[in-house]
Amino acid sequence: MDPSGLLSRLTPGIRYFLASFVLVLSVGFFTGLRFVGQTGSTRPAGIETNYLGNEEDEEAEVMIFKKSPREMLTIIHSHILSMSTVFLLLGVLVWMTRLPYKLRMLLTIEPFFSVLLTFGGIYFLWQGALWWKYVVFCSGILMTLTFLAAAVLVLLELLRPQRGNVPE
Repeated sequence: MDPSGLLSRLTPGIRYFLASFVLVLSVGFFTGLRFVGQTGSTRPAGIETNYLGNEEDEEAEVMIFKKSPREMLTIIHSHILSMSTVFLLLGVLVWMTRLPYKLRMLLTIEPFFSVLLTFGGIYFLWQGALWWKYVVFCSGILMTLTFLAAAVLVLLELLRPQRGNVPE
């Protein structure tokens, strides 16, 4: 079964239901990004400080300690599980759009690589491979842009006036 175009053929009630889900999912996703901004992790140096601490910096306004092994496992475990679920659900909806096949492939496969690179990279950074902060930074941006593009495109398809004869 080819699911492409299925979103536009759903009843208005189901389309509004799914649009509401994507909106709430987006609020949750971008609230998480807001938290990242609060930790100063929106730059490579901030990512490093957030996980490795700044105990040696006597000029620091806020003292940050290196994350413990338990904290790191909790962060990585919970984020990989939750983000893969987020992208699975959003990806199913992307496959139900009328977008070109290659764009659907990009929007549904890329986020899983970004999740692994971002949170795996955080682990390697924490282990002392400091160059991973750049990988984490770039993959985090790519993951965010992919989420944004997928969510907007799904919402546009869900909220576009319906074609054909679909029951209410």
